[in-house]
Amino acid sequence: MAEKHFTPTQRMAAAARRGLRLRETFNRGGTQVGVDRAHQLANRADVSAADIKAMHSYFARHAVDKETKTHQWDSDDDPSAGFIAWLLWGGDDGKAWADRNVKTLDD
Repeated sequence: MAEKHFTPTQRMAAAARRGLRLRETFNRGGTQVGVDRAHQLANRADVSAADIKAMHSYFARHAVDKETKTHQWDSDDDPSAGFIAWLLWGGDDGKAWADRNVKTLDD
C-alpha cells in the first residue's frame, strides 16, 4: 500500500515564510531541520506520515518556548528564537494540523 501524503495549508505556508524572513532578519531561531521543514511547508510540498509525527513531536516538546523571558512571542520587531522556530514548523496552524493528522495515522 502506498504511503499517504498530506498537503500543508496556505496558513502553514504563510507562517513558515514569516519564520524564514524573521530568521534571516534577526539571525536566530530554529535549526537546519526547522529551516528545511519551513521550505517544505512554504512550498506546500507533500508531507509524509513520518514528517507529521516529527511535527507533532516538535510542537509537544516546544510549547514551553511560549513562556519566553527574552524577546517576544508573536513579534515582528523583537521575536524570540522559540517563536521563529515555531513558525518554521508551521506555527499554531501547523500544530493544530499535525495534531489532527497524527491521529489519523493511528487509525
